[in-house]
Amino acid sequence: MAELLKNLYNEKYINLLSEGLFSDEFKKKIFDDEWKNKELKQRMRHISITMGRFLPKEYDKAIDLLKVRFSQIKPYYGLENMIFQDFVEVYGIHNFEKSMEALEYFTKDCSSEFAIRRFIMKYPKKTMKQMKIWAKSDDLHVRRLASEGCRPRLPWAIALTEFKENPKKIIEILEMLKDDESEYVRRSVANNLNDISKDNPDLVKNLANNWLGKNENRDKLLKHGCRTLLKASDKYILNLFGFKKIEDLKVDDFKITKKVKNGNDLSFSFFIESEKNLGKLRIEYALYFLRQNNKYIKKVFKISEGIYKQNSKKVQKIYSFKPISTRRYYTGLHKVEIIVNGESLHVDDFYYL
Repeated sequence: MAELLKNLYNEKYINLLSEGLFSDEFKKKIFDDEWKNKELKQRMRHISITMGRFLPKEYDKAIDLLKVRFSQIKPYYGLENMIFQDFVEVYGIHNFEKSMEALEYFTKDCSSEFAIRRFIMKYPKKTMKQMKIWAKSDDLHVRRLASEGCRPRLPWAIALTEFKENPKKIIEILEMLKDDESEYVRRSVANNLNDISKDNPDLVKNLANNWLGKNENRDKLLKHGCRTLLKASDKYILNLFGFKKIEDLKVDDFKITKKVKNGNDLSFSFFIESEKNLGKLRIEYALYFLRQNNKYIKKVFKISEGIYKQNSKKVQKIYSFKPISTRRYYTGLHKVEIIVNGESLHVDDFYYL
């Protein structure tokens, strides 16, 4: 079994963090009676709050000390070092200028995407103005922060409700970064667009229409940024990317494992056939998982996409029903659907034991 993420914060890390900066009493406060029960972000917050109790009360002095310590331990640790940004979020919310300087410094080696969000919420105009400055930075990590930090639905982070309702200020940032030389930055722009599409699909459709076709990198960014709309079989977006409805397509010789035991694989295969060349296809399948309330939840998975010059294509796929922490499977009748260019071509069922 993989090591739990919360165990990144362990005695070895705390010892290195403390060396020459914090006393043994600090370590005792970290590893208190509740430590074992704390999850990753709870441990992060516990450490940053405890640091504040042992560092100088003057925020500027505390940040200067932490910047030195960060530079010393950053070659050895990654995600763990987000405690430095978390400290800024907890103790620096009333010192905007020093906090922006600190978040910019820390993000170059460990992203400040979570901590910046509290500042966006408290100082939306000032912080988004700062994000525009960061979008012009020579450092790709700082430019990425300008996009990643304002994602409306950033995973593991508090949602930016104001931007879910009106993402205009975000779009201004993305306009600046859509042709960034770094794929790392462009991928963040794509993820931000995908977030926006969940609350403002028409806005993203219009933007995709305006941005598409200018260069290969931007087209790739848009494709990734519209992935939720593509999975939702949005006709406008499918057509925009060239996945048109093909009238004479059909699924033939569909075969499926009819009974799947816990921990085993579901396998299925089929042919996609046409009287002429298949053309440009996006081939997906949807699984309809039976829930405890006897209703179904749909999950779409892409199989492949491309331009196919033949008139028949065989497709084989396996889905693992090995237990995972993010999904629970229930005994009963489940369904699989074959989707091509947004059109449902075949539905079949199988029994999960």
